[in-house]
Amino acid sequence: MAFLGITILLVVVDQVSKQLVRSMMVPGETIPLVPNIFHLTYVQNPGAAFGILAHRTNFFIIITLAVIVLILLFFWRISPEHKMIKTALALQLGGAVGNLIDRLLLGHVTDFFDFRIWPVFNIADMAVVVGVGLLCWEILKSSPDKKKQEFH
Repeated sequence: MAFLGITILLVVVDQVSKQLVRSMMVPGETIPLVPNIFHLTYVQNPGAAFGILAHRTNFFIIITLAVIVLILLFFWRISPEHKMIKTALALQLGGAVGNLIDRLLLGHVTDFFDFRIWPVFNIADMAVVVGVGLLCWEILKSSPDKKKQEFH
C-alpha cells in the first residue's frame, strides 16, 4: 500500500536525519552550507512552529495523537481513485509521527534546516507543509459536485 510505504519511508528518513544531526552537532551549532542563506543549525524545539507554546510537550503529544486519528479516519473515507489526497495524508501522517517520536523520546523536536529568514525546521515539518498544500490544492481544484462524490 502506497500510503503506508510513504508514511514509513518518511518517518525513517526524518528520524535518521535527526539522529545524524544529534550525533554530529551540539545544540546551537550552525554549519553554513550557503553562507547567510542556508545553514544546518541544530535546534531543540520544545514548542510548536516558531517555538510557540514552548514546553507544553504533553499538550502537543495529545494534539498530535488526535491529528493522527483524524488523518486515518479521513484516509479511510476517501475513495481509492483520489491518490493525490491519499498521498497528502500520508505526508501529513509521516510528519506528525516523526515529530511525535521526538516529543515522546526527547521532550522536544530536533530541527536543523535553517534558511536564516524562516524558523529552523526538519523533514517532518516539510512533509506536513507539503501534505497540507497538496490537500488544499486538491480540494480547491475539484468542483462542488466532485467534492460530494469523493466521500462514500
